[in-house]
Amino acid sequence: MSDDVQDGFVRVRLDLSYDGRDFSGWAKQAHGQRTVQGDIEDALRTVTRSKETYELTVAGRTDAGVHARGQVAHVDLPVELWEEHRDKLLRRLAGRLAHDVRIWSLTEAPAGFNARFSAIWRRYAYRVTDNPGGVDPLLRGHVLWHDWALDTDAMNEAAAALVGEHDFAAYCKRREGATTIRTLQELRWERRPDGVLEATVKADAFCHNMVRSLVGALLFVGDGHRPVDWPGKVLAAGVRDSAVHVVRPHGLTLEEVGYPADELLAARNREARNKRSLPGSAGCC
Repeated sequence: MSDDVQDGFVRVRLDLSYDGRDFSGWAKQAHGQRTVQGDIEDALRTVTRSKETYELTVAGRTDAGVHARGQVAHVDLPVELWEEHRDKLLRRLAGRLAHDVRIWSLTEAPAGFNARFSAIWRRYAYRVTDNPGGVDPLLRGHVLWHDWALDTDAMNEAAAALVGEHDFAAYCKRREGATTIRTLQELRWERRPDGVLEATVKADAFCHNMVRSLVGALLFVGDGHRPVDWPGKVLAAGVRDSAVHVVRPHGLTLEEVGYPADELLAARNREARNKRSLPGSAGCC
């Protein structure tokens, strides 16, 4: 599949952040709910005085209520429009956008760049507190309260069995025609000096609800409701387990997206579009 930029257009990379609490996720919705994509596309159309809406492609679609510190997107703009507005576009967008979404940079993307398909990893953080008094009111929109004491060592021991390339069907909401095979590169917990537990979750890509399902399973281990080997057994079973709780979205933040060197972007773009299968599997779906 070709991803060449049309003649007369230039691909622009956007690096951005947003507080997800008042958004119905990243992607535009049919019924007019407020979304990050919709807000940015509307602002871009307004500040460039364009009749056309130029569609964004994002590294990772986030669900309603999920935040992003290091989201990446791209948009293809007419060369003339880009040349006319490029020097003032960032400031004009800052004046137009609501304060819960910020664009930090707008740069011409190198050849072969696709915000979604060129990415080689995404890194999320999920933040939880087990403080018996609850969540710091200043952090309440970004930290989940878990009202049982949590054992980070047990959670990390359980997490180790989930790292690697696996079929994460047991931890994903299935979508027709989409694979659930992913390479989980990192999954670890750390208790910060303020007592908040922070999970680092890094993978080549994520399927729907995967991070929040993994966190939910590990919290059950941390509070003693399930043994350390339980999350690994759920993974091996390959089917959704009703005991795996999908935790609330507000504790989740997309922190960073990684890309290869410029000369490898196009190859990664092509590779990421291929349907994946595990070694030795039938490879059908």
